[in-house]
Amino acid sequence: MIEQQIRTPFTDLVGVPHPVVQTGMGWVSGPRLVSGTANAGGLGILASATMTFAELEQAIIEVKGRTDKPFGVNLRADAADASDRCRLLIDHGVKVASFALAPKPELIAKLKEHDIVVMPSIGAAKHAKKVAGWGADAVMVQGGEGGGHTGAIPTTLLLPTVLDAVDIPVIAAGGFFDGRGLAAALSYGAAGVGMGTRFLLTRDSAVPDAVKELYLTKGLADTIVTTKVDGMPHRMLRTPLVDSLEETSAVRRLGPSARRTLEFKKSSGMSWTALLKDGRAMKKAQGRTLGQMALAANTPTMLRAGLVEGDTSAGVLASGQVVGVIDDLPSCEELIERIVTQAADELKRASSYLV
Repeated sequence: MIEQQIRTPFTDLVGVPHPVVQTGMGWVSGPRLVSGTANAGGLGILASATMTFAELEQAIIEVKGRTDKPFGVNLRADAADASDRCRLLIDHGVKVASFALAPKPELIAKLKEHDIVVMPSIGAAKHAKKVAGWGADAVMVQGGEGGGHTGAIPTTLLLPTVLDAVDIPVIAAGGFFDGRGLAAALSYGAAGVGMGTRFLLTRDSAVPDAVKELYLTKGLADTIVTTKVDGMPHRMLRTPLVDSLEETSAVRRLGPSARRTLEFKKSSGMSWTALLKDGRAMKKAQGRTLGQMALAANTPTMLRAGLVEGDTSAGVLASGQVVGVIDDLPSCEELIERIVTQAADELKRASSYLV
């Protein structure tokens, strides 16, 4: 691991030397990738939404066996067992709790009582202001270029509005892959960058090699934002399967959706009662229609098929637009070293313009 070259409020807050975050990607951000990032000096975030409670605890234990550096866990704030999962983080001394949706104020307070850094992901300045008022320690803001669930506003426009709205550390995500991006984010006023696709395409990622090679063949125009998988805007690679979903009617998708719901129930070990409780919580928190909730059952099994089993004919592949400019598979250590070194050089070069 290289020596610290850039210090920000985020590195001080979390206790890592480099302002680089590996985001919590379902089926991708497992113990190997998280510990690889942590050992390289960044903040690795374990994705728990696709894990049972027992699997999450085992994954935390495995990460701690691989590294003694700080790491985080991404949680679903609307999950029926969110409070229990937060207790798991407290019991195991996890440093950071990140959330895809804003956690309730009492949940934030509970985590902060035990010195856990709370970092929700947000998509609008008003949301950042709200969670900051509730006590969040930092926020991650993802622009429309990002992979997975995303919004329509590009990072270059969304980031400054969030920075103007709050005085806590802001991590910029969506469209970042190298040191120039980190330098640009820091120049905006961000305290670091978050990257998903760039970390997916590393040797430490457990995604099948054949799938990684498929990603490397894609260009800047080879992703699409679709609502046909789970009813919400979701950026992924354009594949024959995704193209067929775009052309298929809601009625024709109903059968496959029901089948995938059964598959997810079986793999997750959840009861029908638990699934319905989770569904009601998601509907209340996200305002999804019943039709969107039915589609949401597609996501875990389709992502697993593509990202874990390597079956691109039956699975979808979440991806940011940066896939079009990535052409290699470094280790986490190699990636973070070159990002930080390049960012430091770019910041020094930019400072030479001052008179």
